Amino acid sequence: MKKLFIKNRKNQKICVVVETPKSAKGLAFVMHGLGGFKDQPFLIKVAEAFLENNFTTVKFDTTNTFGESDGKYEDATLTNYYEDLEDVIKWAEEESWYKEPFILAGHSLGGISCALFAEKYPEKIRALIPISPVVSGGLTLETEYGKSIKDEWQRTGWREEKSVSIPGVIKRLPWSHMVDRIKYDLRPDAHKLTMPFLLIVGSKDETAPLEHQKLLFDAVPEGNKELLVIKGVHHMFRKDSDIAELKKVIFELVKSL
Repeated sequence: MKKLFIKNRKNQKICVVVETPKSAKGLAFVMHGLGGFKDQPFLIKVAEAFLENNFTTVKFDTTNTFGESDGKYEDATLTNYYEDLEDVIKWAEEESWYKEPFILAGHSLGGISCALFAEKYPEKIRALIPISPVVSGGLTLETEYGKSIKDEWQRTGWREEKSVSIPGVIKRLPWSHMVDRIKYDLRPDAHKLTMPFLLIVGSKDETAPLEHQKLLFDAVPEGNKELLVIKGVHHMFRKDSDIAELKKVIFELVKSL
């Protein structure tokens, strides 16, 4: 495992971890969601699914989250997440282990970022694995969860909540985050996602619910696509059994490529 720090287009530091098997046959990038970080237990297992299939695996902390990269959480936007993904891939292109086409896997805000990249550069993508992705910023506010927080968030300008992944941390996000997020929607260009496509969501996800995932899935061309619903799981994968199932389904897809 190799950990290093690169610079994004804003000259901010991004922490990147590269794991390379002895005889790599491919490349995969794994991306966390809003307020997440590369070392979350379920992302470690996602990365293992690639490594055990002899894929070089790249994980990284975006800026403006709680990992080892620069920035503050309150400045996090979908735009900055997507741009960091582009910048990490651009950096990787100059490395000896870089291979195209590659696999993209991302959770939540990382999931929509990966899908946006795949829509923009479909020829670079070997397979796309969005996990509980945001489908569009507008749809986020149409969920019961979104409706429950929207008014106060707009009124006060801030949303505050306790972090579950990092006990003791209070996450504060300005309304401007949603103003940015609303600019994005995966559905209009979903017809470009012709690569193998595995869409994963928990049956109890209230943030990026199954009904939204079905809208995205239906917009993706017929062919090598699958929508997998993991029973009893909310937006985050926390139980060991759920994480094990997540790893297994990704492992089997990668094995078949």
